Amino acid sequence: MLNLDSYSVEDLLLKRRSLHRQLSAVEGLRELRVAVLGGSSTNELVNLLELHLLSSGFRPVFYTSEYGRFYEEAVHDVQALFDFKPEIIYLHTSYRNVENLPPLSCTEEDLPSYISAELKRYRAIWDSLERIANCQIIQNNFEMPPHALLGNMDAAASAGASRFYMLLNMAFAQEAAQRPRLFLQDVHGLSARIGLRHWFDWNRYWSYKLLLMPDANLELTRSLTSIIKAMFGRSSKVLVLDLDNTLWGGVIGDDGVDRIQIGRETAVAEAYTAFQEYCLSLRNRGILLAICSKNEDEIAKSGLNHPSSILKLEHFSCFKANWRPKHENIREIAEELSLGIDSFVFVDDNPAEREIVRSQVPAVAVPDVGSDVTRYAEIIERGRYFEPAALLREDLQRAELYASNSRRQTEQSRFATYGEYLDSLEMTAEIDRFKPVYLERIAQLTNKTNQFNLTTRRYTPSEISTVADDANHIGIYGKLGDRFGDNGLVSVVLGSVKASELHIDLWLMSCRVLKRDMETAMLDVLVARAKEKQLDSIVGYYFPTVKNGMVADHYEKLGFIPKSTYEIPGSSVWSLVIKDYQPRNRHIRILEPING
Repeated sequence: MLNLDSYSVEDLLLKRRSLHRQLSAVEGLRELRVAVLGGSSTNELVNLLELHLLSSGFRPVFYTSEYGRFYEEAVHDVQALFDFKPEIIYLHTSYRNVENLPPLSCTEEDLPSYISAELKRYRAIWDSLERIANCQIIQNNFEMPPHALLGNMDAAASAGASRFYMLLNMAFAQEAAQRPRLFLQDVHGLSARIGLRHWFDWNRYWSYKLLLMPDANLELTRSLTSIIKAMFGRSSKVLVLDLDNTLWGGVIGDDGVDRIQIGRETAVAEAYTAFQEYCLSLRNRGILLAICSKNEDEIAKSGLNHPSSILKLEHFSCFKANWRPKHENIREIAEELSLGIDSFVFVDDNPAEREIVRSQVPAVAVPDVGSDVTRYAEIIERGRYFEPAALLREDLQRAELYASNSRRQTEQSRFATYGEYLDSLEMTAEIDRFKPVYLERIAQLTNKTNQFNLTTRRYTPSEISTVADDANHIGIYGKLGDRFGDNGLVSVVLGSVKASELHIDLWLMSCRVLKRDMETAMLDVLVARAKEKQLDSIVGYYFPTVKNGMVADHYEKLGFIPKSTYEIPGSSVWSLVIKDYQPRNRHIRILEPING
């Protein structure tokens, strides 16, 4: 896929048509219906967004509101938006679209009423959009105004515009925390990092109602694209790091562990320490770390034993230090972690190594970090590779979950049979109907899981919420734990009732619990739920993709009978009569459901 990061905004706009043709020719793009409701002109933004979504694997179809009519088209004149059936609605507003700014006579007692009045206006928008469109809403918060009319008091006085926008942004954040379908884009932070002098374009605004500079629109587009990718499970999951002159200064094989630059003693050493701290912070929020270095294994590991090293060997889910080509090692890391290689980001100070990986494994993101360690974190952040759509308990524990898996694999060799090994794990599972507390995680799994996924259908949290309350659907989740730890919510099955049959729309499982018999336990509970609805059989579908070949025989292994083929080449339909079905799970103890 063509990488747009190397293009300036001028080149993107000048070459837009040719880039569009090139990107549109890629096979396998997912159609995505996006409605953009703007408080200012959105033409340039939409043109840039179209290119970036295409380069991210989407084929966008847009609906755009008339200039400045975001409120009217969301609240009053809703038919056109309803007919469009958007999957994403983006509300593109600015500080100029706020109507209830407090006057200079505003007192401390009056200020909350102005915040409340403006929040009420946007609540009307969000409430209406949630009624007419079962989809995710992305709403930006507000940048600071270009002028502080009260000087430094603007941030403190009751009538200060800067204080008002900060309080309004906080109110928006609190509202988003209560609304699963509302995602807040941090335009306040984005504009602050760029600087307001590089944000607003008043010549273009007064002439064409284009409020932002082209570079600001480009940054806004990159931010918005990263949010949409995250919503559909396309954010990166693994940061693969070189060692020499990447995690520490110097070449450990030549300089020795005592002479590499790491710690607080010099400016260079402190810069490498800061980058290690940044990498560790990514791990702490769920990004897996891996090493890919041309080095001797033991010598390479000795660097992580340096007393000043922030990162230790246990922080890495995979460690490859050898003399093989790095792209081969990265492929091997992907196999060991059972993760798609398109979820990897590779960081190396050596431009030749970056180019080899980029050319040999195009799916891996390879930012041009250069050789100045002080800029590594900034460049990675600018790429927005690891944008989260939510911050769930499973995300925070992901690195430890993979470490536990490594301990399980080591344990397996001690047993004569695989069944004895499974029993030794002392596995317990919570399998139950969809619950509100898990809906966001369930939606996340539907968008992130590609290999053990029979149909690869994707759902937003709002769509999962809808089917969870629908009597014509059966949805169950599975959480798996054992004596090594809790794997969290790892499996989802969703089916729709048609006459006397349950048709499986979605069956997926995290690859980190492969070969643990979790699918058998899920089937036992699914059959029980189907019998409660007095159904006769379960119908399963397999739709092949480039990534899910491992589950082509899933239904056959579970005792389903082939029923027919489907219109998709390589697909199949399977059926299981459940009248005389007997539970088959032998190795997992099913816990009693917990209400909640």
